[in-house]
Amino acid sequence: MSLAPRAVLVHRRTEYEELLARHGTHGQAAFFLAARGRSADEVRERHERTRRALADVAGAVPLTWRQTRVERADLDRFLFGPEDVVVVVGQDGLVANTAKYLAGQPVVGIDADPGRNAGVLVRHRPSDARRLLPYAAGPGVAADELTMVAAATDDGQRLLALNEIYVGPPGHQTARYTLGTDTGDAPDGAGAEAQASSGVLAGTGTGATGWLRSLWQQRSSALALPGPAEPRLAWFVREAWPSPTTGTSRVEGVLGPAQGLRLTVESDRLVAFGDGVESDALDLTWGQTVRLTVADTRLRLVG
Repeated sequence: MSLAPRAVLVHRRTEYEELLARHGTHGQAAFFLAARGRSADEVRERHERTRRALADVAGAVPLTWRQTRVERADLDRFLFGPEDVVVVVGQDGLVANTAKYLAGQPVVGIDADPGRNAGVLVRHRPSDARRLLPYAAGPGVAADELTMVAAATDDGQRLLALNEIYVGPPGHQTARYTLGTDTGDAPDGAGAEAQASSGVLAGTGTGATGWLRSLWQQRSSALALPGPAEPRLAWFVREAWPSPTTGTSRVEGVLGPAQGLRLTVESDRLVAFGDGVESDALDLTWGQTVRLTVADTRLRLVG
C-alpha cells in the first residue's frame, strides 16, 4: 500500500525572530532598529504576514495527507521522501537553498510577502495552496524542469546548486589554479591554462538573473546566457590576472550536457559553494581537482 503524500513546508526565521533571538525582547529590538533609522513595527508586520502565509498553507493541506515543517537551517539534516510535495513558503532564495536536497519531488513556491520578492521561483500566493497541493501530487502535474549545476571533486565530494557554484578563495586572497574544459572524464590538456584570479563562477539559466548576469553585463559579454530549463551552463573567471606564469585567454564560456569545466587547485586552500551559502562549502587544497557540470538532478517547480 502506497503512502499518502506528505506536505513538507519549508520556511526560514524572519528578521523579527532573529532580532528577538539576539536582543531578547521587542523593546530592545525596537531600540536597536530605531538607532539605525528603522521601524520595529514594519519589521514585525512583515513577520506577521509571513507567519499568516505559513498558517494558511498548513491549513490548506488535505486532511488525508501527512505534513511537517522544516526550517532552512535544518535542511541538511532533514530526510525528504519520494512521496513528498515540497512547499517553500518564503523568498526565491529559499527555493534555491532547498533544491540541492531534493531528488525530483515537486516543489510549490509560495510568496510569503508579495511585492517584496521577485517571484521568479515563489510564483504563487498562499490562497493558491488548496488547489495546487493535490495537483502537485497528481500524475499529470506540469512542472518546469530547471537545470542545476554540480561540482564533483577527485576525492568523491559533491555539491549541487540551482543558481551557481563559486570556486575561489575564502577571503580576499588570489586563487591560483589550472583551468580547462573537457568532453568527458579526460581533460583537454592542450587548452588548459594556469590562472590567478578572484575565483570562477559557473551557473544555470536560473542563476543568469543574478550573480552570473552581473558578471556577464560587467564585461559586456557576447555569450548567449542559457534559459532556466536549458541543459547548459555559463561560466566566468572573475578578475583574471595576467603575469609571466598566468594567462587570461580562458575567462568565459558555455558548457553543454557532456562538457565540464575542470579546475586543478594550485593554492593552499580554495572553497566551492553554491547559491551563496558559504557555510556549506567544499574545501579544496593543493593538487585537488574539481569538475563543474550540468547536474543529473533537476528542480521540478510547479508552474
